[in-house]
Amino acid sequence: MFNDLLKFLSSGLLALSWWQILLALLVMTHITIVDVTLYLHRCLAHRALDLHPAVRHFFRFWLWMTTGISGNEWAAVHRKHHAKCETADDPHSPQMLGICKVVFEGSELYTAQARNEETLRKFGYGMPKDWLDRHVYTRYRNLGVSLLMVIDVALFGVAGVSVWAVQMMWIPFWAGGVVNGFGHFRGYRNFDTDDASTNVIPFGIVIGGEELHNNHHAYPTSAKLSNKWYELDVGWMYIRALAALRLASIRKVAQAPYLIEGKRTVDDATLRAVLFHRHEVMASYVKSAEIGCEQELARAGHLSGREKLRLRRGVRQRLRLQAQASRGKPGRVLPFADAWDRNSTLRTCVELRQELSAIWERSSASQEQLLRQLQAWCQTAEQSGIQALEEFSLRLRQYAQ
Repeated sequence: MFNDLLKFLSSGLLALSWWQILLALLVMTHITIVDVTLYLHRCLAHRALDLHPAVRHFFRFWLWMTTGISGNEWAAVHRKHHAKCETADDPHSPQMLGICKVVFEGSELYTAQARNEETLRKFGYGMPKDWLDRHVYTRYRNLGVSLLMVIDVALFGVAGVSVWAVQMMWIPFWAGGVVNGFGHFRGYRNFDTDDASTNVIPFGIVIGGEELHNNHHAYPTSAKLSNKWYELDVGWMYIRALAALRLASIRKVAQAPYLIEGKRTVDDATLRAVLFHRHEVMASYVKSAEIGCEQELARAGHLSGREKLRLRRGVRQRLRLQAQASRGKPGRVLPFADAWDRNSTLRTCVELRQELSAIWERSSASQEQLLRQLQAWCQTAEQSGIQALEEFSLRLRQYAQ
């Protein structure tokens, strides 16, 4: 009997091999990731989709066991992050707190905000507060993770302790470290949002699509996080599958700009479309302006390679300077060679960027005033003599709703 007990403790009820235990762990942690991105993030915090009650209850129970997180608290903290992004009030901004603190102390930063009564009161509106939430999930949040340890040890034996430990670290590492940390520090950007959000990688598999963080900040209420053809949002695949089974209903998805080929009139529809897609418009303009600057530098044979490098770096920084300033990080502008003062093309690229972004920043202007400003901007860009900006303006005229 003693030998049977030792065998049970070493192998558990399932008596799996090490690779089978690893596979089971990956499956369970992936379910937790899907839980966070579908239920906590897209459904609860942003209301981008509705889930069938059975699915919601499963996600709530699984979340209680594998993380001990309260959905109401998580949604409130995340909403505050969007409202106060890259400011001193942002719960977890690496731009303000430093990347190391957010990556290695993300769990502590979250816990501090989850206990902040003002945060919960101001940003925790519309959260489900039924009997289960009040008397089980919130009241006995440590009971769930304790129950999980018992289940892991019973199923996997002594190895279950390690399985449980990995499950406890999974969300703090991926959500707190990778998404909240590197998702505002390193990566590529499809949209020129007023924050430092980035897409960590274009393949949203490991974190269920949360890797596409810049896309999310551009359209926070969209149930779909991928935007480009090469981007993969595995969370969206699960949503589509649940919707096909009538277990989920999609409330909102970010739509690509609607362009009318050959359209040349800047009208009210153009203005509405440009304002709605302003983050994409600005990102596209920056790319066009950089192309125009590269073409100009290629023609500037009188400049040395060092001067061209300084001008190239300076133009790129100035094109992004306004977005940095709106985040409270003015940044250090690189010194320019004297050629900057003599080159109207480089100055025009930067000045038109500022004038374009100023259109949607003039909140007190009427629609008629904004329309006239957009029409004047297009005319200026097309008369600038910069081919890349002329092509951008002609494409901008095609925007419609």
